[in-house]
Amino acid sequence: MPATPPSLSANTKPARPSRRRWLRIASGIFVAGVAAISLGVAALQLGLPWQMGEGDRNHVYNGDAGSQRYQVHLPPQQDGTARLPVVLAIHGCAMTGYGWNSMKSTTQFNRLADREGFIVVYPTQLISRNMIACWNSADPREQQRHTGEPALLAGVARQVVEEYDADPARVHVAGASSGAGTAVILAATYPDVFATVTSVAGGEYGLNQVDPDDPDATSPLDTARQAWAQMGERARRVPLLVIQGERDEIVPPLVATRLIAQWTAVGDLVDDGLPNGSLDPTEKTVSVPAAAGRHAYTHSTITAPDGSSVVEAYRVQGMGHAWPGPDGDGRYTDHAGPDASAIMWEFAERHPMR
Repeated sequence: MPATPPSLSANTKPARPSRRRWLRIASGIFVAGVAAISLGVAALQLGLPWQMGEGDRNHVYNGDAGSQRYQVHLPPQQDGTARLPVVLAIHGCAMTGYGWNSMKSTTQFNRLADREGFIVVYPTQLISRNMIACWNSADPREQQRHTGEPALLAGVARQVVEEYDADPARVHVAGASSGAGTAVILAATYPDVFATVTSVAGGEYGLNQVDPDDPDATSPLDTARQAWAQMGERARRVPLLVIQGERDEIVPPLVATRLIAQWTAVGDLVDDGLPNGSLDPTEKTVSVPAAAGRHAYTHSTITAPDGSSVVEAYRVQGMGHAWPGPDGDGRYTDHAGPDASAIMWEFAERHPMR
């Protein structure tokens, strides 16, 4: 017969779970919650396995300045028969390299790389370094060689060149918004690594020193001297491409105007160490009218006497804070603007490191 449990006497109370048991349960729930949140954040920042396409590879760079996650896209031409160029594409605030609202989707560089034959690299900022995933280009500690984000991103570029036997004379950097600021910083701190720099909705080296209410108090020449000093013995003219929306309220057009003036002054300083106009550049501007569903824009070139580009700039009418192009997918895209990704690649292709 099954045993009959003893009856409870009037003085016997039902057993209660111990306090320790409840603490264990609560701790388990907390740990599970933290794990779920961490997985969610990781999925947003780093993407999901099934989001990787053919030719995509995830990596981590480790160096003296810390570690940096990034994704590489290898085109079909990466077959060991030739050393391919590299484009380092740096996202802006509230974006990722290859997760949610990514630089990968915004630029559609992978499609272009497969057609043209270059390697694309997408570093991604972690919220542990910036809560809204901006690159810290406004922090003076992140504007120097051998430290912080410049050291990490230059380390990523060098690691890709070594691991995939890429062409070190054709490593280019392009950025959007805060990533554009960081791209310009890389051109100043590592001119021996990056052949060209592209800034989309970004600013000059040392922009944090400029008072928005009194920008003339700090001239572009002032910050140009600092950028040139960062170059040191590695100083060279790094061709710059600027793309700016004329209705950008986050990074106003004046910021692009200053960047163009600064980088022209850097080229002059590189020439003979003096801001004396010795570079003697030639400037031309072509206007492209609006068409159905397309913004009007101007294309300006500042060219050295030897024909090499100092600065090229696209000023897009009617465009806000965005990466323009017909196929971009993300929160900061404008399909009516010129194709920034194709323009960037054409510019880079003309300017290997000299």
